[in-house]
Amino acid sequence: MNLGKILTRSARYWPNHEAVVDSRKRLTYAELEYRSNCLASGLLNLGLSAGTHIAILAPNRVELVEAEVAFYKAAMVKVPINARLSIEEIVRVLEDSCSSAVITIPAFAKALQQQCERLPKLQWIISLDDDGGDIHYQDLLLKGSPEPINADPADEQLAVLHYTSGSSGVLKAAMLSYGNRKALIRKSSNSPTRRAQPGEVMAHVGPITHASGMQIMPLLAVGACNLLIEQYDDQKLLETIQRERVNRLFLVPAMINRLVNFPGVENYDLSSLSLVLYGAAPMAPALVKRAMQVFGPILAQGYGAGETCSLVSVLTERDHIDSLNGDNKRLASCGRCYFETDLRVVNDNFEDVKPGEIGEIVAKGEDIMQGYWQAPELTAEVMRDGYYLTGDLATVDELGYIFIVDRKKEMIISGGFNVYPTEVEQVLYSLPQIFEAAVVGVPDEQWGEAIKAVVVLKPGQQLSAEEIIQYCGQHLAGFKKPRSVDFVNELPKNPNGKVVRRLVRDAYWQGVARKI
Repeated sequence: MNLGKILTRSARYWPNHEAVVDSRKRLTYAELEYRSNCLASGLLNLGLSAGTHIAILAPNRVELVEAEVAFYKAAMVKVPINARLSIEEIVRVLEDSCSSAVITIPAFAKALQQQCERLPKLQWIISLDDDGGDIHYQDLLLKGSPEPINADPADEQLAVLHYTSGSSGVLKAAMLSYGNRKALIRKSSNSPTRRAQPGEVMAHVGPITHASGMQIMPLLAVGACNLLIEQYDDQKLLETIQRERVNRLFLVPAMINRLVNFPGVENYDLSSLSLVLYGAAPMAPALVKRAMQVFGPILAQGYGAGETCSLVSVLTERDHIDSLNGDNKRLASCGRCYFETDLRVVNDNFEDVKPGEIGEIVAKGEDIMQGYWQAPELTAEVMRDGYYLTGDLATVDELGYIFIVDRKKEMIISGGFNVYPTEVEQVLYSLPQIFEAAVVGVPDEQWGEAIKAVVVLKPGQQLSAEEIIQYCGQHLAGFKKPRSVDFVNELPKNPNGKVVRRLVRDAYWQGVARKI
């Protein structure tokens, strides 16, 4: 069944329920069905066809949801791009993805029109507002038809290119099929946490081009509402929860820490909340206890990746309650696998480790990506016997609870965003004053990990930490730039003369039990 028909069915069941809301617009299921049909046929009228790659590039807003559903209906491929990336990074994604069109805001539309020579495959720049681009989004809808499109892509057909930076500093995109996306809906509907109900409201705080967007279709499948928040702000989020009677949240621990410590948080009515799901990092028991005082006993943790179509394990609300009432060591766990996913912790021989032994988390199931786009070598590095190798090292107890202890890969997770050291180091090395550099994640109460640059300057050169941070901010997305810089005389190296980043990182994690 076409994924887009899920919305068609929901529009019959709950035509007057709100399906998607932002600060500008509120759409019912019937309206979303109408507009997504018009967009799907409007895109086809531009000469685009099934299998065409189309990028979406904008902060959270209703049209991104319309576009996702329309792409499914027309059997096109969605290429979500984080609006926090620099224009240089955006151009690289558009090049690599072979996108034929991009739906974006006027500022990006104008910037991309100046890059046309670098993007020969990009045929259409569709501006979401009445400025810039080759065609305006609303005009495209007006040219379309509200009649449903009858495309029926096979489960193995490509549906989404989910981009992330590679550890080598090059782009890589997880190829998610229509079958993968159907599996995402199935596992969300069978989660051991409290499941969404018709009419409930989920506030999407993070960009829906990122992890939060994985929940769009599962929510539409059950008649719930997607409330899109363009930019995170503590007070505005608390006000929104109170005003919109929000039932569900997905947050990173840094956000929870800020919310529960917000002055006067107790004055907001948060009684509508029924689930606060967090991910990307564990939370200290003291913060969990405080969060449960503020939100109630409704916390759950999830673990997953873009390559796995979101969560593959869950530490449930009951797990949190039981842990606080007894041994709170389980709060350091990312939970247990559920539904169709086979999650294992294996040694170098691909054998299941015994309780207490450290191994790598691997995952297999209908939700696992097909591989990396145009990168068979990278795919071969992370796939084995149908299992995706996560690169996360962990232990597992007798009951199947998984405890992450470190990463094989040297990716940094800061505030829920993945940052790869090599990519930042390449920018640092473009500064003529820098001789050597290593970028590592260091402990940070707010962000889980903060990005630190450890730098060796060339003899006789001078450069301040502020200058380095500012320079990185000009060439990278804001969440990728270092938060601090340390200057050293030399960096540790292996016998071949290569900087050993792990040794640099370890110096900042002395005395910290969890190395992630």
